[in-house]
Amino acid sequence: MSSRHATSYSRLSAELLKMEHISVSVRVRPLNKADQENFAWRIDGNSIVPLDSSNRDVDRTKDTKYVLDHVFGPDWTTEKIYEVTTQELVHKMVNGFNCAVLAYGQTSSGKTHTMRGTHDSPGILPLAVTEAFRLIEANESREYLIRVSYMEIYNEDINDLLAPENIKLPIKEGPHGPYVCGLREDIVISPNQVLELLRTGDANRQTGSTNNETSKRSHVIFHMVVESRAIDNKSDDAGAVLVSALSLVDLAGSKRMAKTGAEGIRLKEGASINKSLLALANVVGKLGEGALATGGHIPYRDSKLTRILQPYLGGNTKTAIICAMTPAWCHREESHITLRFAHRAKSIVNNAIVNEVLSDAAVLKRQVKELAELKRQLAAGNGGCKNADEQINGLRAQLLLSRQEKEIFKAKLEEEQQEKEKARREAENTKRLFFQSREEPPRRNNRRETWCPGKSAWAMAHEQPLTETTTNSGGGESSQRKRACGRLDGDGTAKGLRTLMEEDEEDGVFAEGPTPQRRRIMSPLPAQKSKQQPNSVEERLRIAQVELQKL
Repeated sequence: MSSRHATSYSRLSAELLKMEHISVSVRVRPLNKADQENFAWRIDGNSIVPLDSSNRDVDRTKDTKYVLDHVFGPDWTTEKIYEVTTQELVHKMVNGFNCAVLAYGQTSSGKTHTMRGTHDSPGILPLAVTEAFRLIEANESREYLIRVSYMEIYNEDINDLLAPENIKLPIKEGPHGPYVCGLREDIVISPNQVLELLRTGDANRQTGSTNNETSKRSHVIFHMVVESRAIDNKSDDAGAVLVSALSLVDLAGSKRMAKTGAEGIRLKEGASINKSLLALANVVGKLGEGALATGGHIPYRDSKLTRILQPYLGGNTKTAIICAMTPAWCHREESHITLRFAHRAKSIVNNAIVNEVLSDAAVLKRQVKELAELKRQLAAGNGGCKNADEQINGLRAQLLLSRQEKEIFKAKLEEEQQEKEKARREAENTKRLFFQSREEPPRRNNRRETWCPGKSAWAMAHEQPLTETTTNSGGGESSQRKRACGRLDGDGTAKGLRTLMEEDEEDGVFAEGPTPQRRRIMSPLPAQKSKQQPNSVEERLRIAQVELQKL
């Protein structure tokens, strides 16, 4: 392993690789003059429950109880909250861990007051900056380089608060996660310099008046990067550079348009804020369900806010979330939304490790030290081997358990796919039967079929040989034969349909054809007896007598 940018395996101990949950706390602000109401919630240790509006007691009809890591009542100061939630993270950041603190909540719930505070009561951000510089100055064995940046997300556009001319900055994907391209970073050497940059950035932040006179209309993210290395080149950490970051996020409050009465540009700002907070809630919900462990899709790219916060939610960061809420009765529904968000976020698991960049010499030195430690364990006897065997068996057990879980998940997935396929086939069959039942009957052919004097295909198939009759004049064809063959005498083509039908009634026979229309059968005429001239006088006399009797 000779890469200049490599992570030291000796630092990846069991403590560093341990998965840990996000720390989630709730701060309940005091009632202000505009509320003029009593508390709608009761705080009981690390839990908070709603009260019934009728008797001001715990609502027994609903089993609604939110249990979190910490619940801070109105009597808690910001400094005490900092000591409980953030102070340890600042120590971890100086030692090489990425850390982040997020303030979430509805509008006018005290998020900005918690993060920034006032001149007399500083917030978490100035307290964390002061604490970081105090720890850095106390460590004389390492040298540090600190740089800071300050940005806002306004209407889904990223703007630089330290350089107002840098607007609509793009997000790029780097080796360590997403980053904002073109963001200004200032190198700082004192906490006063950082606080002055914060005041400059706050002056450039978008604010507006709704139901809060100084309502923040954008999300802001303060980012402080700390790089350090050992001063003594002969120490074990020589050649290794620790790169860590502290991110403090002040999210804009969710807006309910019916209560704020926002219009125009304020309405557009509120819609943009609510959209990004909805994307954040979806990401937190997916992570809380374990989508990261099962390989499910997590919609980080639905918003620029969630894409920037990706390392803080399910990544290589120690994260703390402080949810601010108001105890007033008129904001009870918004407080329920905030507490549900906090409850889901509590299930998110991060994997934070020390961020260390090693040179080739440092990697070689670490490996030599590790080999020496292994030799010492081997020389000590079976004790070291026994520990190694226990570790190997533990790893094998974990691997087997993960494989079993994977097989169970795969079997469930296949079963769901089979059920979906079965449902799809049933739906197709139902659809086909439905449309077949609605098919129209075949349309009747309304075209009228008529007969003609000529031969048709049907008549020719049923035609019998016609008997030719000879006439006295030497065997000419009869008129019936001429009509059957489609040849008419002289002006026969000018005869009307009625005349032809009358002649056919005398000479032929009509029958039903293969169609509703009647067709004339070309049946042979009965053979006519030829009139022969009497040969003798007696015969002539007999014929004359017969004719006289008829008369």
